[in-house]
Amino acid sequence: MRNTLLVLLLFCVDNVSFAQDALFNTEKTPARKGIVIAANGNLDFPGGDMAKRFGTSYRVGGALMYKTTKNLMYGLKCDYLFGSDIREDSLLINIRDAYGQLISSDGQKLNVGTFERGIVLGVQAGKILNTSSRNADIGILVMTGVGFIQHKIHVYDKTASIPQITKDYRKGYDRLTNGWYIEQFVGYNHFSKNALINFYAGFNLMAGFTKGRRDYLYDVMRTDDKSRFDLLFGIRAGWYIPIFKRKSEELYFE
Repeated sequence: MRNTLLVLLLFCVDNVSFAQDALFNTEKTPARKGIVIAANGNLDFPGGDMAKRFGTSYRVGGALMYKTTKNLMYGLKCDYLFGSDIREDSLLINIRDAYGQLISSDGQKLNVGTFERGIVLGVQAGKILNTSSRNADIGILVMTGVGFIQHKIHVYDKTASIPQITKDYRKGYDRLTNGWYIEQFVGYNHFSKNALINFYAGFNLMAGFTKGRRDYLYDVMRTDDKSRFDLLFGIRAGWYIPIFKRKSEELYFE
C-alpha cells in the first residue's frame, strides 16, 4: 500500500511540473524541419468554362512534402475530384425519347446517373510567414502549385441495359478533358508545440488550361477538341502528420 501511494505521489508531482513548464515557459520554439504528410479536402465552386459544365464539386487527397528550418515547404500532391451537379443540357440527347426519357433495350424507362469525376496531380511549394511570438511554425501559409488536371462526366447505367452507353460507347458522351493547371493557396498554418494539433485551412484558386480529348461526341455529333479555361475556387483544409527532427537529429512523429 505504501509503495502504491509513493508511485501516485511521484506521478502527481511529475504532472504538476509538466504543467508549470508549459505555463511559464515563454521561449519561442524554433522552426523545425522534416517530412510532412498531409490529408486534405476542398469545397470548390466553378468558374470559366468549368461553370458551363459542372456545379459545386469536392476534392479529397493528400500530399507528401518537406519542411525546412526557414519555413519553406515543397512536395507532391494528388487530389480526387468529384461532384454530382452536371450542367450539360445536350448530354445523351440523341438517345432520349420525345419526353426526355432514356429507354432500355426492353422498352423500360430508366434513370441514368451522371457524375463529375477527375484527378489532380502536381507539385507545390510555399512558405509559412510566422505570426506567433512563441512558435515559429505557426503563421500564414502561401503556396503555389502546378501540374496536371483531368475531368469528365461519368455516365452510370446500373442495369447496363442501354447499349449506347455501355463499355467504350460511353467515351462518346463523357467529355473527357485534361491539361495543365496553376494553383494558389493562402491560409492559416499550425504546427503545435505539444504535437497534438497540426493543420491548415484557407482559400484556394485553381486555373486549368485544358482541352477536350474525344474524337467524336455522339449526342452533339462533333469533335471535342476545343481549348478551355477551367476555374475552381473555394475553401481548402487539411491535417498534418509531421515527422520532424530533434536537435539530436532523432526522428519523432508529431
